[in-house]
Amino acid sequence: MDNVYKPDLMEVTRIRQETPDVKSVSLRFLDSGRARDFSFRVGQFGIFSAFGYGESTFNICSSSNWKDHIEFCFRKVGRVTEALWKIEEKDVVGFRGPYGNGYPMEAWKGRDLIFLGGGIAMPPIRCAVWYALENRADYGEITVVYGARTVADLVFLDELDEWSKSERVRIIRCVDPGGETPDWKGEIGFVPHVFERAQVAAKDPVVLVIGPPIMIKNTLPILDKMGVKPASVYTSIENRMKCGIGKCGRCNVGPIYVCKEGPVLTMEQLQGLPADY
Repeated sequence: MDNVYKPDLMEVTRIRQETPDVKSVSLRFLDSGRARDFSFRVGQFGIFSAFGYGESTFNICSSSNWKDHIEFCFRKVGRVTEALWKIEEKDVVGFRGPYGNGYPMEAWKGRDLIFLGGGIAMPPIRCAVWYALENRADYGEITVVYGARTVADLVFLDELDEWSKSERVRIIRCVDPGGETPDWKGEIGFVPHVFERAQVAAKDPVVLVIGPPIMIKNTLPILDKMGVKPASVYTSIENRMKCGIGKCGRCNVGPIYVCKEGPVLTMEQLQGLPADY
């Protein structure tokens, strides 16, 4: 029987520093057979290892249509991420996955899509945006509202510019009050307020909202006023992941294991979980 905890070996092919404390990393499998057979669904996550330091959970932030590599993005906040921060191209890291249920992109076909993200939430949104753009005829209007504390904290800015040139796509960037620079051309305000001001005219949309709990909490009343049902509002709670395979039980929330039933859940599903979540 295979060891479910044994990671695949992956070579670092590109590193990009997005902000003073955030990097994105591209990886490819060292095993050509594994590379050939590997697939995943956007929204799934992986567990990435810095050998000698440990492993951490991150969303696979690349599109599932990209077959030659996968990407993840992380903020430098602790022992493992400090070690990952020091890796260089051609170094080898570990990867376990993919885990979790992913976004139901097939079920979203034919509907308008609204993506709302705050801070480091752009990576788990990015994979879904790219997938929708690469299958553009399958989806309606696409709106992305993305904000961070300051201009320096925004990630994937070049891709936001690229997306804005696509057909039927509206990109709204914002920073918290006081976080702007003299040349800032985006909006100023918190994501929920900017989203409300934008008056997005979406018909029966699917909404993916990821960010700090306070951002999500303040966004839900706005969606309710728009008539968006909780079953059409999705989020990802990958921060609850531990072993990734339902063995350790540490991702348990009420009746579910997040790594088995999640991490992608609707607000309707979350409403049925314990209040202390």
